[in-house]
Amino acid sequence: MNREILINVNQRESRAAVLDSGVLQEVYIERASRRGLTSNIYKGKVSRVLPGMQAAFIEIGLQRTAFLHARDIHQKVAVGNDLQDLPPGNIDDLVNEGSDILVQVVKDPLGTKGARLSTYITLPSRFLVYLPKGSGVGVSTRIEDPDERQRLRELVQGFIDENSRGGFIVRTAAEGAGFDELRADMVFLQKLWDVIREKALRTKVGKLVHADLELPLRMLRDVTGQEISRVLVDSENVFERMREFSRMFIPEMLPKLELYAGDRPVFDLHAVEDEIQKALDRKVVLKSGGYLIIDQTEAMTTIDVNTGGFVGHSNLEETIFKTNLEAAVTIARQLKLRNLGGIIILDFIDMEDEGHRSRVLEALQRSLEADNARTKVCEVSSLGLVEMTRKRTRESLENMLCEPCPTCEGRGRVKTSETVCQEIFREILRHTSQFDFQKILVLAHPEVIETLLDDESFGVAELESITGSPIRLQAEALYSQEQFDVVPT
Repeated sequence: MNREILINVNQRESRAAVLDSGVLQEVYIERASRRGLTSNIYKGKVSRVLPGMQAAFIEIGLQRTAFLHARDIHQKVAVGNDLQDLPPGNIDDLVNEGSDILVQVVKDPLGTKGARLSTYITLPSRFLVYLPKGSGVGVSTRIEDPDERQRLRELVQGFIDENSRGGFIVRTAAEGAGFDELRADMVFLQKLWDVIREKALRTKVGKLVHADLELPLRMLRDVTGQEISRVLVDSENVFERMREFSRMFIPEMLPKLELYAGDRPVFDLHAVEDEIQKALDRKVVLKSGGYLIIDQTEAMTTIDVNTGGFVGHSNLEETIFKTNLEAAVTIARQLKLRNLGGIIILDFIDMEDEGHRSRVLEALQRSLEADNARTKVCEVSSLGLVEMTRKRTRESLENMLCEPCPTCEGRGRVKTSETVCQEIFREILRHTSQFDFQKILVLAHPEVIETLLDDESFGVAELESITGSPIRLQAEALYSQEQFDVVPT
């Protein structure tokens, strides 16, 4: 596997692209005006408690109040010499309006929804995740070797003495790590938590206590590993910070870091910039000639599979099967690339053969194994539909880079010029039934005016006869197709 990371930095924006054999797999974008909030720790204030929703709104200094559910509020009880987790309680018993609370963002604000919070603080490092209020040792399920899982569990468990508090999760990157590396991570995380606790005491309510690393450093901590062949950075300042970070925490990455000094922008390599633009389109063309249509809404994302220009070589069922098989692999890549989350409905082309359905589902699940986000896939229905979910913690690529169209207001469609003409006719009749005037001036988009002069000219003439008033038409280039004004004179 030949994986590399390209990092592009300017004064207002940082971008990172993860490539596998020259093919873009994931894009991360962080802007100075709207940095991601996930993993940030705030000293919040409970602004409102909602017993009916078993949740509370927390003021943490953002534009919208954040959301904290009862099940995300940590609570423990002493049982003998141990502390055990309690099941979620009643929100009224857990928080009080006006009280202070230390919270961590687990999901960025999405659309009209505020950030999602938790009091289960987690602090990640290269090999471990520290849970200051947790207990025990967990191992990432992506480490499949049972002997390695047991070795790592015993190593970390051996570090925890009777006086220490908190738990640890061993990350996938820890596979093969030694005693000294794991011990160094543990000491660092426990010291970091001590600093955060002390800072929280001095921090004002509604203010940030601890921010996560900037994007380039997070890429080193979270994404890199033995399979990464190189990391290209186009900013000398960021390159030096990444070298210093690697020197302290990930020394094996030092020889893989390279300062990019080419004439072309770094994202022009492997056509990354073009791939990002394609990822904003609804249509994704498959190599066979088929295509996908991806529609993202607030409630869910739907992906429709079509054979398009692919006619196959043997029979219809085989053509459909091959299209669906290629679509399954492409869908898994598009979910990562576009960072689509929540409920996702996949509309595969109907397959009669049960074996074909199973193989398409297996191809989808196998392709999703490389996805860092948690996914759950249901069986293929008799209609060829697959329901699945993908964990959503940050905005999708489309929401990050785009905004709703001001003309259609996000509907994705506009009224036809003929429809607008009929609305103009009704508006003229509405005015003339209430008021007397000599002339009527209609201001509208040029295409609407052209339709009134051509296809609807008979209607205009008939309306002049009914109202007894001449109608003058005026094109306004700055009007949208749905916008018009009827002005009596």
